[in-house]
Amino acid sequence: MNTKRCGAQTVALSKPPSVAGFACIGGKLESEGPLKDEFDELSTDSFFGEKTWEKAESVMQRRAFECALSKAGMRPESLDYLLAGDLLNQCIGTSFCVRDFAVPFYGLYGACSTMGESLSLAAMLIDGGFARTAAAMTSSHFCTAERQYRMPVPYGNQRTPTAQWTATAAGCCILSQDGDGPYVTHVTCGKVIDKGITDANNMGAAMAPAAYDTLRAFFEDTKTAPSDYDLVLTGDLGYLGHQILVEQLLRDGIDLRQNGGDCGLLLYDREKQDMHAGGSGCGCAAAVLNGYLLRGMRAGKWKRIVLAPTGALLSPTSSMQGESIPSVCHAVCISTEKGGM
Repeated sequence: MNTKRCGAQTVALSKPPSVAGFACIGGKLESEGPLKDEFDELSTDSFFGEKTWEKAESVMQRRAFECALSKAGMRPESLDYLLAGDLLNQCIGTSFCVRDFAVPFYGLYGACSTMGESLSLAAMLIDGGFARTAAAMTSSHFCTAERQYRMPVPYGNQRTPTAQWTATAAGCCILSQDGDGPYVTHVTCGKVIDKGITDANNMGAAMAPAAYDTLRAFFEDTKTAPSDYDLVLTGDLGYLGHQILVEQLLRDGIDLRQNGGDCGLLLYDREKQDMHAGGSGCGCAAAVLNGYLLRGMRAGKWKRIVLAPTGALLSPTSSMQGESIPSVCHAVCISTEKGGM
């Protein structure tokens, strides 16, 4: 019997891997936000010294990867696996980053849920005895995402009130079978959920049902409630999506009003920075996790958190063909204690 499963979608890791090192890199607007002091590096140059935004995204990932390894006291060749991805077609931001490192690599695409996906798979590889160490990494860049999914930035199109700002950021988390924590103790794999939203400028509404489905499964599988955690954070629902999620869960008797939140509402000041509905992008949850959250856990600010990044699984082709926006959400529980619950 597989004793690690607890419920339909959740796995309780019997040997929870420890966070050995973590790092996050951000751009200009991230340097002006409320979490600016949580970054390892910030740049006012959107190109990060390169000639294209896509190359800039690869540079962000490389710097986050190297910084996380340095903080873990490790070298690239000591990693058993690197699991990473981004928002670009064929994940070129990631593949062009990792080509300089001789590390076994799994390229992932979960859209903005990629930090949750990569961390989940890395943790399960270690817990299953298939790896001793693994890195989970992702990034996004405002200009590359806008060029691919909506309108090129030089076009100067007007953003709708429901629009979110794609973070220019990268985050990397190194997991190890040994260490003093924090530990990844539980993983909930999400389902693809589609409620018919077609507006690419309203990602919060498109992704909220996936967050609802995954978090409801997590609490049901673990027989816990939001009050059992210090924080329950989604990755990038923004203001509108977060409100939808809170209302949906409340109908099931799950109350996120006290300790629930969203990385897209933490990374920026919506009013002062004119962020409309807040932040999004793979780099949003990655930066908040690998800066603000893990630093806080190491400092004793929080003992147990749930992070549930969400991803909108659309493409320019599907949008132009009138398709709706399917979404997915992957949740991880991170605890300063190996038991976790």
